Amino acid sequence: MEYLPKPSITQIAEIHKRSPYKVLLSTIISQRTKDNITMEASNRLFKIACDPEKMIKVSVDKIAEAIYPSAYYNVKSVWIMENSKTILEKFHGRVPDKIEVLLKLNGVGRKTANLVLIEGFGKEAICVDTHVHRISNRLGLVNTKKPDETEKALLDVLPKRYWIRLNEMLVTFGQHICTPISPKCANCGLNKICDKNNLKFRGVVL
Repeated sequence: MEYLPKPSITQIAEIHKRSPYKVLLSTIISQRTKDNITMEASNRLFKIACDPEKMIKVSVDKIAEAIYPSAYYNVKSVWIMENSKTILEKFHGRVPDKIEVLLKLNGVGRKTANLVLIEGFGKEAICVDTHVHRISNRLGLVNTKKPDETEKALLDVLPKRYWIRLNEMLVTFGQHICTPISPKCANCGLNKICDKNNLKFRGVVL
């Protein structure tokens, strides 16, 4: 795992000194978007504006142009503008560090909120995306059908000391080894203990 590329949001967080604002925006950009495009789009955006004060002075069209070709870039550009205004007006320019507050921002679901807590604030949380959901079920750690169910189940079975790094590890693992289609089981160190070999998916899509 140490020799494989880290997920885009982890890289962005490290490059930008764990800036919650930049992590938030990059995570919004990353939705339904490949990592390389997320990295490029985020870098272009931060060259234009790197904080909410500067962002609200940029037009929505300019933001959309910067984050193209991320999926739904026109919608995301509006979210970025509206969230920047909200952060300035309601939170004195600081991204909130409570999940219940983050979830009220535009374009922010549990995955995005938890990733901001982890990568932006270093808080203990479990971020479940498609990779974490798929692999947790493949390994037999949980038996769930939806990401929200997986998050709750992992909170119960996984020791807290593993929460922060879980998403980074499983996203990397899922992108390069335990892929959605044709996983590289022969090269996987977890092959012998994986429930996939015993056909115990119980309705979970491979």
